[in-house]
Amino acid sequence: MLLKKSTLKSNQTIKICGSKSISNRLLILNHLFDKILIENLSNSQDTELLEKALNSDSEIIDIHHAGTAMRFLTSYFAIQEGKTVVLTGSERMKQRPIKFLVDALKELGSEISYLEDEGFPPLKITGKKLEKSSLTIPANISSQFISSLMLIGGKLANGLKINLEGEITSRPYLEMTLKILRNVGISTNWEGNIIQILPDIQSEKSSQLTKFVVESDWSSASYFYSLAAIGREYINLKSFRQYSLQGDSVLKEIYWNFFGVNTISEAAENKISLLPEPYFDFPEKISLDMNDCPDIAQTLCVTATALNIPFTITGLQTLKVKETDRLLALKNELFKIGCIAEITDDSIKSVKFFAPNENISIETYNDHRMAMSFAPFCLVKELNIENEGVVEKSYPEFWEDLKKIAIEE
Repeated sequence: MLLKKSTLKSNQTIKICGSKSISNRLLILNHLFDKILIENLSNSQDTELLEKALNSDSEIIDIHHAGTAMRFLTSYFAIQEGKTVVLTGSERMKQRPIKFLVDALKELGSEISYLEDEGFPPLKITGKKLEKSSLTIPANISSQFISSLMLIGGKLANGLKINLEGEITSRPYLEMTLKILRNVGISTNWEGNIIQILPDIQSEKSSQLTKFVVESDWSSASYFYSLAAIGREYINLKSFRQYSLQGDSVLKEIYWNFFGVNTISEAAENKISLLPEPYFDFPEKISLDMNDCPDIAQTLCVTATALNIPFTITGLQTLKVKETDRLLALKNELFKIGCIAEITDDSIKSVKFFAPNENISIETYNDHRMAMSFAPFCLVKELNIENEGVVEKSYPEFWEDLKKIAIEE
């Protein structure tokens, strides 16, 4: 897709669909406990694939590129007594490690085997009743592994005690899972490095549905924060709450501190307005630990490059095992828009900015966030986005929404 050099149109309103992270957690819980009425469910490909898998009677479940679905379904199928499935995905999914989650489930007594490479999908899972109620798992791995275990905890006879070893990565995502569990009536506790999920003793007594309206996705909002920061016009976004379950809502503070984009909440309309400060003094450099919000790191790096603000971003160790090696991909594509960057296993740092060449073409590496995080650079220079359809994974309407507010010059 060729994005012509564009100007940001002021005071436009975009409605972003429900959060993929919240939707996927609720779908698992609804199939486990059958007492949740979900509204504003995400229409992302990941959520559709998860919903299809949960409703399938097939012995082979293919979740393609959907990493969240792979992690959540591994635990879900492990407790489906008498049901055997093969859980598989794309070639990239078969390269994404899942050993720590499988080891944790085996510690509880699960029956899971690897069908190809040890430690990686595809998995053969035979569901059974798990008698054990305590496990230990490293805390510095993907938070989705831990959330996957938390989601099934209330279904176990004695609940679940999770001992987290080491430094905790993406803590806000674990806190989100806990809050959702509490909202649907499951008791939880988190003290120090121990998470406790109590057994759901109410489900047999109560048939009352819990209504849950999914708030819009803050990760998707990041691209509009980037547009506002670069284009210096204000944008309205719906449906967002002032107090969010999502860790990526830290966008509000990050984009105010470094780019002068203020967030004004209108609770009555579930709307936020992104208002760029016209006389903002941009910082000499950005130094930020994004351990709690790694999914918005790509967007921030593109924004900083567009505005020629040097940056050092740390806490990004989980990006190497996402849809692609996001750190390497980000380094490669930032060079195309005028930034020489250095990376380590958990960080990225700008070294030098330069005038980019003509005919910029951004490779997306089958990664939805690569496509959308680079799109706002069209406010600086014309560029081509390869394989633009990857946005279906989390935000199918992204290109249509971009056209509403970015007007070709």
